[in-house]
Amino acid sequence: MPCTSPACAIEVHGTCQAPFGDRLRAAVSLFASSTLSEESPLVVVAVERAVDRSPDGLTYALPPKLAQLPEGARVEVPLGRGETPTAGWIVRRLAADEDPGIPREKIKAVLAQDASGAVLPGELIQFARWISAYYACPIGMTLASILPAAVRKSIGRVERTLVDLAAEDARAALPKITKRQQHALEVLATLPRPCELGDLADASGYSSTEPLKRLIASGHLVAVRKTSVEAGFIARAGRVPPAPQATAAQQAAVDAISADLGRFAQHLVFGVTGSGKTEVYIRILERCVASGKRAMLLVPEISLTPQTVGRIAGRLVHAKVAVLHSGLTDAQRNQQWQLLAEGGADVVVGARSAIFAPIPDGSLGLVIVDEEHEPGYKQDSAPRYHGRDAAIRRAQIAKCPVVLGSATPSLESWVNAVERKVSRLHRLPERAPGLAVPKVTVVDFAAERREVRDRRVTLIGPTLRASMQRTLDEGGQVLLLLNRRGYANYIACTDPRCDWMLTCDACDAGMVCHVDATGAARRSYVRCHHCLAEQLLPKTCPDCGKPVTVFGLGTQRVEEELARLFPSLVEGETMLRVDSDTMQTAAHFHHALERFGKGEVKVLMGTQMIAKGLDFPNVRLVGVISADTALSLPDFRAAERTFQLVSQVAGRAGRGEKPGRAIIQSFEPDAPAIRLAAAHDYERFATQELEDRRQFRLPPYRRLARLVLRHPGETECAERAAALAEALRRIVAGGFSGVEVQGPSICPIARISGKYRRQIELFSESASDLTKVLAAARSEGLLKLGEELAVDVDAISAV
Repeated sequence: MPCTSPACAIEVHGTCQAPFGDRLRAAVSLFASSTLSEESPLVVVAVERAVDRSPDGLTYALPPKLAQLPEGARVEVPLGRGETPTAGWIVRRLAADEDPGIPREKIKAVLAQDASGAVLPGELIQFARWISAYYACPIGMTLASILPAAVRKSIGRVERTLVDLAAEDARAALPKITKRQQHALEVLATLPRPCELGDLADASGYSSTEPLKRLIASGHLVAVRKTSVEAGFIARAGRVPPAPQATAAQQAAVDAISADLGRFAQHLVFGVTGSGKTEVYIRILERCVASGKRAMLLVPEISLTPQTVGRIAGRLVHAKVAVLHSGLTDAQRNQQWQLLAEGGADVVVGARSAIFAPIPDGSLGLVIVDEEHEPGYKQDSAPRYHGRDAAIRRAQIAKCPVVLGSATPSLESWVNAVERKVSRLHRLPERAPGLAVPKVTVVDFAAERREVRDRRVTLIGPTLRASMQRTLDEGGQVLLLLNRRGYANYIACTDPRCDWMLTCDACDAGMVCHVDATGAARRSYVRCHHCLAEQLLPKTCPDCGKPVTVFGLGTQRVEEELARLFPSLVEGETMLRVDSDTMQTAAHFHHALERFGKGEVKVLMGTQMIAKGLDFPNVRLVGVISADTALSLPDFRAAERTFQLVSQVAGRAGRGEKPGRAIIQSFEPDAPAIRLAAAHDYERFATQELEDRRQFRLPPYRRLARLVLRHPGETECAERAAALAEALRRIVAGGFSGVEVQGPSICPIARISGKYRRQIELFSESASDLTKVLAAARSEGLLKLGEELAVDVDAISAV
C-alpha cells in the first residue's frame, strides 16, 4: 500500500521513505479527516498563497480537538492535490445551517493550530478584507503581511508547554493507546492542571517528552502555550519635560478633535513647520488614554520613531508605549507585537506597518498619521496599500477619530478638507511662541556658477558657502540636502564626436558613480540603483578608446567639496553624510542623530532622510544643493513633491532661540513649486496645482490604478499587456462608464533587471467602480500577482 504522505511517492519493502515530519503530518491529516462528521464546524481559511479563486478563502472543517478555534486563528491546512501543509487564517466560521457550496465529503480537515498561537482581532480581520478588496491582493497574502516573521517563528519568546486532559467523551472516540501512555494520563489526573510537559514526563517515569507529544498529536492531551512577554519599552531618560502653554490655535484643535473621541471623524491638522503639531498629538493622546482607550501614531520613517517615542513616553508618564517598525530586532518585534495583542500597551508608535498592530477589539480610540503627505507611507510590494488611507479605514472600523497632520498636506487630503468637506481642517498658522519662521533665499545657481572662476565642479555656491562659514563661526549647526546619492550620475566619453554613455546592461537606465575610500586607495565604481548591479568605473571609452568623464552630482561629491572648502570639518567626526549608503541600519542613523543633537557634528549632509520631522534647536542654516532634481521627472506629482521637500527641509531651521535661514540653490528659481515653497505659501501652490489637475482629470479628481506587466521578452510583454488591456476594456464596457482604460504604454524605465515593462492605467470617477472593475478582472483570473504583474491602486509613482 502506498504511503499517505505527499512527500513520499515510493514504498520499499513496506517502509515509507518520506521524512518522519512529513509522515507525521500525513498521518495527522488522515486521522483528522477520519474524525469529521456532519456536525463538524466549517470555517473559511485564507491560505498564505496567491490563491484568488475565492474572495475570502477556502472551506475546511474543524476536527473535534480544534472545534473551538476562533476567527482570526492561524492554522495549518492541506492544500491542493498533494495536500501540502500550508499556513492560513480562519477568517470566518460558517453557521450550522449555512451551505458551504461544496459536498461535505470533499471538505478537508484543518490539520492544527499554528505553533505561534497567533489570533488576530476581529477588527483586524475586517481591515484585512478591505485591504484585499481595495488593493486587489489575495486575502491570504494580505494576512501573511500582517503577522511579522518574528512572531510566526516565536523568536525571542519564552514559552512553556503545558498539557491538560482532553474531554472524557472526546477521548472515548480516539484510538487506543499503550498501557504506559494510559498510566501517564492517570498520573496527570492527580496533578494540578494544566501541567508542565516536562513535569508530567518526570512524574510518569518517562526520560523524554516525545511519547507525551504523540499523545498531544493523537488528541488525548490538549497542549496550552503560555508566553512570557518582556515589555521592550523605550527607556524614559531624564526628567519629564513640562508641558508648554498651548496656543489658542493648538487648544482649539485639541478640543475639537477630542470631542469626537468615541466616534469616527476625520481631521486634518495643517500647521507650518514648528507650529507644534506634535504638542497637539500628545494632548489628544493624553485624553484618549485617560478615557480608557488605546491609540496609534504613525510616522513616515523609522528614523523618526525614537525621537517621537521619547517625547510621548516623557509626557504620558503612566502610559505604556509600544513600538513597531522594521528597525527592531526579531526578539524586540515579537515582544512588542505580543504586548499589543495581550492589551498591555496604551499607545503604539511606528512606521506604516504599525497600522496592522493587533490592538484588541473595541479598544482602539484614536489614530494619528504624522506627516501624512510622505510617500514613505506607500508600500511597494503586494499588498500595495497606502498607510494614510489604510489608517482612515482602520479608524472607520474601530469607530474612532483619525487625525492627519502636515505642514504640506497631500493634495488628496487638502481636497478632502477644503472642497469635499470630508475632513475638518484645523489651521496652525504660526510657529510656537519664541520661534520665528526661517528666512528663505532662492539662489539662481546657474548664474552663480558662471561667476565662479574655478574649473572644478562647484556644488556649493558663494551665497551658501558664505552663510555656512558665518553659521559655523557663530557656533551654529548646518543641514545640507541633496536628494541624490552617489558621486555623479552621468558617465560618458570625453570625445564630443562619440555618443557613448554608460548604462546598465540589465536596465534602461544610467549607472551612478560611487567612490569607495575605505581602503588604502581611492576606488571608483558604478552601480545601478534599480537592479544594484556593480562594476569598476571604466577608464576608457569601449567605442573609441578615449578617456571617460563623470558629470552630475551626488552626496559623495558634496562631501568631497565640503572637505575642500572647510578644512576645519573632519569627515565622520564634525561632518557626517547621511544616505542609504552610509546608514545601513536604523541604529546607524539614530547614532548619527544622537551625535548631531549633542553638538558633536556641526554639518549633517544627506538625502531626504534629513528633511522630515527632525527638531534640533541649534540648526541655524539649511542649504538645499539643488532644489529641482525632481522637477524634470515624468510624473504629474513632480511639482508637489518638490514643494513638499523644499518646504519641509527649510522648516528644520530656526527651532531654537536664534533665528534660522534657508538657502535654496536652483537652476529654475522661478518655478512655482520653488518660489512658493520659499514664500511658505502652501495654499496658493495648492490652488494652482489643483487647477492643473482638474483640467487634465488627474488625481485627486480621479482615482488611479496602475498595472505593470514584466517579461524577459519585449514582444511577449507587449502582447500580454495588449491582451490584458483589451480584457479590461471589455469589463468596463459592461457597465462602468466612469472608468477609463489607458494604454498599454511603455513604462518610463522600459526595462529593469532584464525584464521589459508595459503599463496600463485605470482612471475612475469613483473608488467603488475602480474596485468593482478590478474585482471582476480578479474573478476571471486576469490579475495573477507575481513577478510578471503588479497592481498598484492609488499609485504615487510613475516609474
